[in-house]
This record gives sequence, C-alpha cells and structure tokens, in this order.
Amino acid sequence: MPALIFALMVFENMKIIGRKLKALRKDREMTQKELANNAGLTAGMISIMEADKVSPSVATLMKVLSVLNVSPMEFFQQDNPVHKRVFFDEDELVDIGSGDLVLKLVGGKNAGCEIGLLKETYPPGADTGSKMISFEGEEGGFVIKGQIEVTIGDQTKVLKSGQAYYFDTKIPHRFRNRSKRVCQIVSASTYHE
Repeated sequence: MPALIFALMVFENMKIIGRKLKALRKDREMTQKELANNAGLTAGMISIMEADKVSPSVATLMKVLSVLNVSPMEFFQQDNPVHKRVFFDEDELVDIGSGDLVLKLVGGKNAGCEIGLLKETYPPGADTGSKMISFEGEEGGFVIKGQIEVTIGDQTKVLKSGQAYYFDTKIPHRFRNRSKRVCQIVSASTYHE
C-alpha cells in the first residue's frame, strides 16, 4: 500500500488539499516557482493544485510534501477532529484511491490514527503510479485475492493470494496489477516524524 494514499484518509472532500498546500508554502515563505523547482514540477502545476483544479497523483503530492518537510500523516491530520470510533460500516470507509485504484480506509475520519488500515482493490492494469514513492514509516500487507507485482527498491516479486510483504517505506516502492484478474490486499502503514 502506497504511503501517501494512506495519508489521504482524513478527507471526505479532497478539495482541501490545495488550500492546505498553499498555507504550508506561504508559511515556509516559498513562492510557487521555488516549490515547483524543488519538487521537479512546474509553477503552473503548483498553481492549479493550490486552486483545487486538479487532484494530484500520489507521487506528485509526495514530492510536494517532501519539499515542504511535512509527513503525509502530519499534513492530513492538521485541523481535523479526533473521533474515538471503533466500528465502521462499508459505506463509511473513505475511498482514497485514484483512477481505477480503490483504496478503502478504515477510520479515515479519525485523525488520531497511528496506523492506516486499507482494503486495496487493483483492477487489471491498475498501479500506484509510474514513479516509485517513499516516505517515513513501515508497511505490511496480505494479498487476499489475485496477484500483485510489488517493487521495493531493486527487488520485484509477484505476490499471490496468501502471500505477504513488509518493508521500510523509506525504500522507494510501487504496486501494480499486471494480471487479467482483480487483486485485493489488506495493508497497514505506520508513520514516524
């Protein structure tokens, strides 16, 4: 499970990402151009992200947060109330995926979560993005249906139902379904400051 995806947990309305990015950038006294250059993006991309005219990919948002020196958990917990819920119905799980990738987060409204628990659904051809991502933390998961190609650093393996993974998320990683069947994973991630 890709990291930033976990971090997207605390929003029901993704339209707050831009406002928060803009506030963080200004707090750090950076121009859009400076942020863009340091993140390997264009100033135009930063501008439309801040205006909430585009939902950034996981990889793009990770780059921007890295330049702003903010962990995904910290970014998404800011200004969010903590709820002490312990049970969640299927329709209460927040889908933080993008494109064909469906990522249902348990406890997405609970900003006090120390771990992110996800039910991930990868249709054939779905992946976490063309670029590998990394962040502070650890992640583990079980393939419960189908198969998934997992790349962690220079290691790649196709995991099948019943197999699992666990790794330090500082190591660049990527998940993709190259099969013709849907893959489902249950994963958990932690984050460290």
